[in-house]
Parts: sequence; structure tokens; C-alpha cells
Amino acid sequence: MPSSAIGLLAGLLLGIAAATGGFTGFLLALVLGAVGFLVGGQIDGSLDLSRLMGGRRRD
Repeated sequence: MPSSAIGLLAGLLLGIAAATGGFTGFLLALVLGAVGFLVGGQIDGSLDLSRLMGGRRRD
């Protein structure tokens, strides 16, 4: 799926969250979307979260 289509879908979902839940719903959807993006990137292997999480270094 192209990045533009994913961005459009994310924007529409955030718009729906803002319309139904107000500003708090919008922020919650934004945070959960970011967490989902990070977890998906970690599972995909395109993102390395060990640097952010302070994981042990393997020497």
C-alpha cells in the first residue's frame, strides 16, 4: 500500500476520533497510532527500538 494511501487512512481515522471523542479522543488515537506504528516497525524489522528502550548492548 502506498504511503500516501496510508497517510490518508490515518488522517481519516484521526478525524473520526476527533469528531466522536473530542480533543481527548483525538490525542488517544494519535498516541495509540504512534505506538502501533513503532510496534509494527519493530516486528517488520525496519525499526530498531533497542536504542530507545535502553536495551543491553551486545559486544
